[in-house]
Formats: sequence, structure tokens, C-alpha cells
Amino acid sequence: MVIFEIQDKTGKWVYLPQKQWTHIRQDHPGVQDIEEIKNTLENPLIINESKYDPEKVRYYYRYNKEKRRYLMVAVKYLNGKGFIITAYYTRNLS
Repeated sequence: MVIFEIQDKTGKWVYLPQKQWTHIRQDHPGVQDIEEIKNTLENPLIINESKYDPEKVRYYYRYNKEKRRYLMVAVKYLNGKGFIITAYYTRNLS
């Protein structure tokens, strides 16, 4: 099941599978707002390549003033389409 599908800032389609949404809510309970995840994909402060899988994985960051942290959304791209691996708050951009 797909929770949502959206075009990221670069114009690529990204979706959030139910399995990954369950993982995010259980392992990163600070992330509960789907709209904030969507907003991070559409309007990121920065997009970085993963140092572990630079060909396929991108990290999208957007600052949350209330939490004083960045929301990081990790997306893996396969065959031109992306799916969200995880999302969590962090102090650092990596």
C-alpha cells in the first residue's frame, strides 16, 4: 500500500510505502507529520547524495524551527522512481 506519491523538487516521483511509514512512526516517533515529509521533498533546504550509495540514495533536508533540527528524508531511486526509506530529525546535514 502507498501512503502518498509526490513529485520532488527535481521533478522525480517519490512515494511512501506503508511498510516504511510504519518504520518511521515506530523507530522515529518525533516524525508524525506526513505533510512535513512532503514539504521536505518539494522544498528542501538542501539535497545530498548518500556517501554509502551515491548512485541511488538522496537525503533531503528541511529545517524545523520548533524542534531546532533538520528533518532528513532519505529516498532511494530505482528505475527513475523513488521511495522513502526513512525520515528523522537530526542536528547535522550529512
